[in-house]
Amino acid sequence: MNEELKDLSFTVSGRVGRPVDAVYEAVADPAQLSRYFTTGGARGRLEPGTEVSWDFDDFPGRFPVTVVEADPPRRLVIRWEGVDSSEPDTTTVFEFEPIDDGARTLVTITERSWRLTPGGAENAFGNCAGWTGMLAALKAWVEHGINLREGFYA
Repeated sequence: MNEELKDLSFTVSGRVGRPVDAVYEAVADPAQLSRYFTTGGARGRLEPGTEVSWDFDDFPGRFPVTVVEADPPRRLVIRWEGVDSSEPDTTTVFEFEPIDDGARTLVTITERSWRLTPGGAENAFGNCAGWTGMLAALKAWVEHGINLREGFYA
Protein backbone atom coordinates (compact mmCIF):
# COMPACT_ATOMS: atom_id res chain seq x y z
CA MET A 1 0.00 0.00 0.00
CA ASN A 2 1.43 3.38 -0.99
CA GLU A 3 -0.39 5.94 1.16
CA GLU A 4 0.84 9.50 1.35
CA LEU A 5 1.73 10.63 4.87
CA LYS A 6 -0.47 13.64 5.63
CA ASP A 7 0.30 14.33 9.27
CA LEU A 8 2.30 13.00 12.19
CA SER A 9 0.90 10.89 14.98
CA PHE A 10 2.27 8.69 17.72
CA THR A 11 1.15 6.00 20.15
CA VAL A 12 2.65 5.19 23.56
CA SER A 13 1.48 2.55 25.99
CA GLY A 14 2.27 1.06 29.36
CA ARG A 15 0.92 -1.39 31.89
CA VAL A 16 -0.34 -0.27 35.28
CA GLY A 17 -0.74 -2.75 38.12
CA ARG A 18 -4.29 -1.79 39.08
CA PRO A 19 -7.79 -2.55 37.74
CA VAL A 20 -9.09 -0.48 34.85
CA ASP A 21 -11.63 1.47 36.96
CA ALA A 22 -8.90 2.81 39.27
CA VAL A 23 -6.58 3.71 36.39
CA TYR A 24 -9.33 5.46 34.39
CA GLU A 25 -10.35 7.42 37.49
CA ALA A 26 -6.75 8.58 38.07
CA VAL A 27 -6.87 10.26 34.65
CA ALA A 28 -10.48 11.56 34.69
CA ASP A 29 -10.44 12.97 38.25
CA PRO A 30 -8.80 16.42 38.41
CA ALA A 31 -7.74 15.98 42.04
CA GLN A 32 -5.74 12.86 41.21
CA LEU A 33 -4.41 14.19 37.89
CA SER A 34 -3.09 17.25 39.74
CA ARG A 35 -1.17 15.02 42.15
CA TYR A 36 1.03 13.31 39.54
CA PHE A 37 0.73 15.03 36.11
CA THR A 38 -0.74 18.52 35.91
CA THR A 39 1.62 19.85 38.55
CA GLY A 40 0.13 23.35 38.27
CA GLY A 41 -3.36 21.94 38.72
CA ALA A 42 -6.26 20.46 36.76
CA ARG A 43 -9.69 22.03 36.83
CA GLY A 44 -12.75 20.06 35.77
CA ARG A 45 -13.52 16.38 35.44
CA LEU A 46 -12.97 14.73 32.06
CA GLU A 47 -16.60 14.27 30.98
CA PRO A 48 -18.09 14.55 27.47
CA GLY A 49 -18.69 18.06 26.19
CA THR A 50 -16.83 19.82 29.00
CA GLU A 51 -13.90 22.16 28.73
CA VAL A 52 -11.37 21.77 31.50
CA SER A 53 -7.98 23.36 32.04
CA TRP A 54 -4.56 21.95 32.84
CA ASP A 55 -1.53 23.81 34.14
CA PHE A 56 2.03 22.48 34.36
CA ASP A 57 5.03 23.71 36.34
CA ASP A 58 7.27 23.01 33.31
CA PHE A 59 4.94 24.88 30.89
CA PRO A 60 3.23 27.57 33.00
CA GLY A 61 -0.11 28.89 31.89
CA ARG A 62 -3.49 27.26 31.60
CA PHE A 63 -4.13 24.91 28.71
CA PRO A 64 -7.81 24.59 27.78
CA VAL A 65 -8.76 20.97 27.10
CA THR A 66 -12.04 19.93 25.45
CA VAL A 67 -13.42 16.50 26.27
CA VAL A 68 -14.76 15.03 23.03
CA GLU A 69 -15.64 11.58 24.33
CA ALA A 70 -15.67 9.75 27.65
CA ASP A 71 -16.64 6.09 27.90
CA PRO A 72 -15.72 5.06 31.46
CA PRO A 73 -13.65 3.08 32.16
CA ARG A 74 -12.40 2.28 28.65
CA ARG A 75 -11.80 5.45 26.63
CA LEU A 76 -11.23 9.22 26.78
CA VAL A 77 -10.79 11.55 23.81
CA ILE A 78 -9.61 15.13 24.30
CA ARG A 79 -8.62 18.01 22.05
CA TRP A 80 -6.24 20.79 22.91
CA GLU A 81 -4.34 23.45 21.04
CA GLY A 82 -1.60 22.19 18.82
CA VAL A 83 1.16 24.44 17.55
CA ASP A 84 2.02 23.36 14.00
CA SER A 85 -0.90 20.97 13.90
CA SER A 86 -2.82 20.17 10.74
CA GLU A 87 -6.10 20.93 12.52
CA PRO A 88 -6.82 23.74 14.99
CA ASP A 89 -6.36 21.25 17.84
CA THR A 90 -4.56 17.98 18.36
CA THR A 91 -6.64 14.95 19.25
CA THR A 92 -5.46 12.70 22.07
CA VAL A 93 -7.08 9.31 22.70
CA PHE A 94 -6.64 7.38 25.96
CA GLU A 95 -7.61 3.70 25.88
CA PHE A 96 -7.77 1.55 29.02
CA GLU A 97 -7.79 -2.21 28.52
CA PRO A 98 -8.09 -4.69 31.39
CA ILE A 99 -5.36 -7.36 31.25
CA ASP A 100 -4.25 -10.26 33.46
CA ASP A 101 -7.83 -11.13 34.44
CA GLY A 102 -8.51 -7.49 35.33
CA ALA A 103 -5.63 -7.17 37.80
CA ARG A 104 -3.70 -4.78 35.52
CA THR A 105 -4.53 -2.20 32.87
CA LEU A 106 -2.90 -1.52 29.51
CA VAL A 107 -3.04 2.24 28.91
CA THR A 108 -2.55 3.40 25.32
CA ILE A 109 -2.29 7.08 24.37
CA THR A 110 -2.46 8.16 20.73
CA GLU A 111 -2.09 11.75 19.57
CA ARG A 112 -2.51 12.98 16.01
CA SER A 113 -2.78 16.02 13.78
CA TRP A 114 0.81 17.29 13.69
CA ARG A 115 1.88 18.85 10.37
CA LEU A 116 4.78 17.44 8.35
CA THR A 117 7.02 20.40 9.13
CA PRO A 118 10.06 20.85 11.37
CA GLY A 119 7.82 22.64 13.91
CA GLY A 120 5.17 19.92 13.69
CA ALA A 121 7.80 17.22 14.22
CA GLU A 122 9.33 19.10 17.17
CA ASN A 123 5.93 19.44 18.86
CA ALA A 124 4.91 15.85 18.11
CA PHE A 125 8.19 14.51 19.56
CA GLY A 126 7.86 16.79 22.59
CA ASN A 127 4.31 15.65 23.27
CA CYS A 128 5.29 12.02 22.73
CA ALA A 129 7.94 12.41 25.44
CA GLY A 130 5.39 14.21 27.63
CA TRP A 131 2.78 11.45 27.35
CA THR A 132 5.44 8.81 27.98
CA GLY A 133 6.38 10.67 31.15
CA MET A 134 2.72 10.92 32.07
CA LEU A 135 2.35 7.13 31.78
CA ALA A 136 5.35 6.57 34.08
CA ALA A 137 3.98 9.11 36.57
CA LEU A 138 0.50 7.51 36.37
CA LYS A 139 1.97 4.09 37.15
CA ALA A 140 3.98 5.37 40.14
CA TRP A 141 0.97 7.29 41.46
CA VAL A 142 -1.66 4.56 41.08
CA GLU A 143 0.54 1.70 42.26
CA HIS A 144 2.56 3.42 45.00
CA GLY A 145 1.14 6.91 45.70
CA ILE A 146 4.40 8.50 44.52
CA ASN A 147 4.47 11.77 42.56
CA LEU A 148 7.43 11.42 40.16
CA ARG A 149 7.06 14.99 38.92
CA GLU A 150 7.32 16.63 42.37
CA GLY A 151 10.39 18.85 42.28
CA PHE A 152 11.32 17.59 38.81
CA TYR A 153 10.64 20.84 36.95
CA ALA A 154 10.73 23.53 39.60
